[in-house]
Amino acid sequence: MRSLSRTANRPQPVMNVTPLVDVVLVLLIIFMVVVPMMEKGGHIELPGIFHVDEEPKGKVDPFTLSLTTDGKMFFEKEELDTGSFEARLTQALEREPSRRLILRADRAAPYGSVRKLFAICQQIGFPGISLRVNEIKGGSAAAHRQP
Repeated sequence: MRSLSRTANRPQPVMNVTPLVDVVLVLLIIFMVVVPMMEKGGHIELPGIFHVDEEPKGKVDPFTLSLTTDGKMFFEKEELDTGSFEARLTQALEREPSRRLILRADRAAPYGSVRKLFAICQQIGFPGISLRVNEIKGGSAAAHRQP
């Protein structure tokens, strides 16, 4: 005689992870699209260079001043108008005199405007001013030159 076990004929439950993976991928895509849009400040495409300096190992993060192609200026994430930006930068320097300044300018911004802004920041008296650029990896310098 054979003994029939009730558990031998029952189907075993199997977890279907496909809906879970679908939900996680949708959330990932949403965050990839939404988070960059939440960043305030102008969109800036930085110019590139081949030999990048190492990041400074300072205790205090520098201020960031950004210049867009259309001439808009942003100090940190606050938009500045051309009439009051010098006063705002001076006020920030007086509040924290040891903080350096990083100047970010779109690669399509006129060089004269960037240089003029750099000179104004020097006159205000920041302890150090750096230009932010992207590193170009591989290839030759001649291949990446802009017309």
